[in-house]
Amino acid sequence: MIGMDNIFQKPKANFILEREVFTDESIIGTLYLNGHKLCDTLELPYRDNKKNESSIPCGLYDLCVRSGADSTKYKYVHLQVLEVPNRSFILFHIGNRAKDSKGCVLTGMTRQKDMVLQSKKAHTLLMQVILENYDHSNMELLIKNRL
Repeated sequence: MIGMDNIFQKPKANFILEREVFTDESIIGTLYLNGHKLCDTLELPYRDNKKNESSIPCGLYDLCVRSGADSTKYKYVHLQVLEVPNRSFILFHIGNRAKDSKGCVLTGMTRQKDMVLQSKKAHTLLMQVILENYDHSNMELLIKNRL
């Protein structure tokens, strides 16, 4: 018999960020949640994981939800990528161009060369889906390059 605790337990959020388009200015990718496309992403190019200048290395990371009250800059709920080697406060946040990122991941509903569009809408959707449907205390992010 299934215990009552299991009936109401929300599923784990497994994210895949697949990096697809690489230019001198940015990396454009797709963010999937449990196998379903959620939004487009924009990051800085990879520059040896340098703080404020580079995207983070491919790999598996834990995520947490971070409130706007915990941030000096982003006064809305967002995601934080945890335990990135030699880096801290890598966030998923609103922005349209690579210059809006200091090594973080920007979200958008659509993409163009070196930019994502409708970032606020994509970020709101991302956070709404997570907070309403998933166990946001148990989230993983796999970042990989499309081969």
